[in-house]
Amino acid sequence: MEQQRSFQRNLLQPIQSFRARVLLAALVSLFLVGGGSLALAGLVRHVPKGQRAPQVARALPPPPLGSTLVTYRGHGDWVEAVAWSPDGKRVASGGADGTVQVWDAATGKKLVTYRGHKDVVIAVAWSPDGKTIASAGFDKTVQLWDAATGKLRSIYYGNPDWVFALAWSPDGKRIASGGGSYAGTDDSIHVWDALSGQTQAVYRGHYLLVNALAWSPDGTTIASASLDSTVQVWNAVSGVPRYIYRGHSKSVMTVAWSPDGKRIASGGSDDTVQVWDALTGAHAYVYRGHTNWVVTLAWSPDDKRIASGGNDKTVQVWNDHTGGDLYTYLGHDTTTSRTHLGVLALAWSPDGQRIASGGGDSTVQVWEAV
Repeated sequence: MEQQRSFQRNLLQPIQSFRARVLLAALVSLFLVGGGSLALAGLVRHVPKGQRAPQVARALPPPPLGSTLVTYRGHGDWVEAVAWSPDGKRVASGGADGTVQVWDAATGKKLVTYRGHKDVVIAVAWSPDGKTIASAGFDKTVQLWDAATGKLRSIYYGNPDWVFALAWSPDGKRIASGGGSYAGTDDSIHVWDALSGQTQAVYRGHYLLVNALAWSPDGTTIASASLDSTVQVWNAVSGVPRYIYRGHSKSVMTVAWSPDGKRIASGGSDDTVQVWDALTGAHAYVYRGHTNWVVTLAWSPDDKRIASGGNDKTVQVWNDHTGGDLYTYLGHDTTTSRTHLGVLALAWSPDGQRIASGGGDSTVQVWEAV
């Protein structure tokens, strides 16, 4: 991107210089022909004595790709979850300090701190209308609260164990939440009414902890990723399985549905991201840019790029059709005591211009993604 901008500047510079020379020649001609003061009077605005000439606003060039715009340091321990508000103005982040914090995405100013959880917060999701935040974690609850005030609205107690994953349906009416324990005692996923809290479906296809969930854009189907090395795709209303994707050789840590609904991407402890057909499960390709576990990934809103992060402490942005690497972000600190956890969470801004990423260095960083 920067090379392209540089090429364009080099290309335009001679043209701009030529235009400047032509204009200057024209002004001199007019000045000479008109006896000195004539022509310039029509081309130069007279500024009365004592007044400043108006300033011409110049558009600032966009920051270079990968530029860190904001570093949020409000958390006291590692960050597990990051989510943008639908309008792109705020970020909600949660983690090992047991809080969810809402802050201004442009300035990093803290707006709300939610302290309703009694343990580590693993998952955070914004309702599609931007009014409510759902958060969950080791205390086995999903809590819904007002995004502007932090006031608790309701608590869902249906999950019998840790809640590692949650996601709102696209229409905002339902929530899917799942998790389990490393002992594999109950790794079910619950789909429930966001308003009443009534459980509508329970999916029991996994036999180990569920790490991540993703709704299809049309709201009919859910993909769930698990330590059992599978991604399972199933009906969100009936809980009936459609197929199981078995491309990973180890645990699957993260899953995301493409905005157009045609593909699914999943990443795991086999250090790969795999992209495959959402309808049939047919394999497309494998991205091998990471050197350690892939823990988090997200599709760009324009459906052209994927950002993935993990234990190699990088966020990598790449072409979602070819797997071609576009950029690697190295902004997270690698010297703090928790950096063995790497990058644990990331999310694209709704306009696709920025990425927020957080992890073991206890920060959330907002950076230029295009």
